[in-house]
Amino acid sequence: MGGDNAPEQIVAGALLAAEQVDATISLAGDPDAIAACMAGAAPASIEIVAARDVVAMGESPRAALRGRDDTSLARAVDLVARGDAQAVVSAGNSGAFMALSARRMGTIAGVRRPAIALSLPSESGHRVLLDAGANADCRPEHLVDFGLMGAVYAEYTLGIKNPRVGLLSIGEEKGKGNELTKAAYDLLEATDLNFRGNVEGGDVFGDTCDVIVCDGFVGNVVLKVTEGAASVLFRQIREAVSRSDELRPVAPALAEALREAASQFDASEHGGALLLGVNGVSLVGHGCSDAKAARNAIRAAHRAVEGGLIEHLREVFAARAGENG
Repeated sequence: MGGDNAPEQIVAGALLAAEQVDATISLAGDPDAIAACMAGAAPASIEIVAARDVVAMGESPRAALRGRDDTSLARAVDLVARGDAQAVVSAGNSGAFMALSARRMGTIAGVRRPAIALSLPSESGHRVLLDAGANADCRPEHLVDFGLMGAVYAEYTLGIKNPRVGLLSIGEEKGKGNELTKAAYDLLEATDLNFRGNVEGGDVFGDTCDVIVCDGFVGNVVLKVTEGAASVLFRQIREAVSRSDELRPVAPALAEALREAASQFDASEHGGALLLGVNGVSLVGHGCSDAKAARNAIRAAHRAVEGGLIEHLREVFAARAGENG
């Protein structure tokens, strides 16, 4: 029931996903509204979980946590918390969704702060940036947790062996950055991660590392700047081609190439970002998700479950706790 295009586009995306993933998909929300979007009998792999209340997009996370067990967000998260489902996806109020996921599912033992892990295009495929917005203020040890979680996600969900981890800063040299990054550098260097040191903003889409660690304030700025810059760039290229007599004959071929390039920055292609550190797969979708984005979000959550992401995270943090004590 959450997002700008709910429930129609979310239900449509679930129907598309049902054709592609071997899983039961539970739609939490108003049964009548959901059924009206089905346009006929639902596939056997889709079920409706009744919820009469909805967390509005503008509500505070605190309001969503206060004794409201019959919201679509709470019902969906509770399925994972009870073990009746292995993953939860929402395009609704992201703050409320993350708060409910952490409160009701709990965090993995040893994880101090859950973080949003964003998959970004790179020269060699994809890379992980975290935190992309869950924690505006962090301590150095939080960034170490982000590095560990990002490396597990890169290896077991994206298939990157021995992922290279970099710390986002204002210079490559050790000692560059603010107090947070300088302290985090020393802690990351002491882990058994494949830590490559500091990386700069220009390396975000390069091939220097596979996991980029930063606090949520910086990560969210990187995300929004990237989306805005990509949108402006592709629009200016299209306009330049349309004005050029020399380029107009090859405009169809250029348009196709631009669409392919732009798709790498299209949020609907990835479906959303994983909230790592909670005790279950929790995927935060974009508020403007359409059917394509909803389908891809479900597929991404399914891949994380199939890859044993949560089990591997538990193992890594349990081993770390054993080493420390």
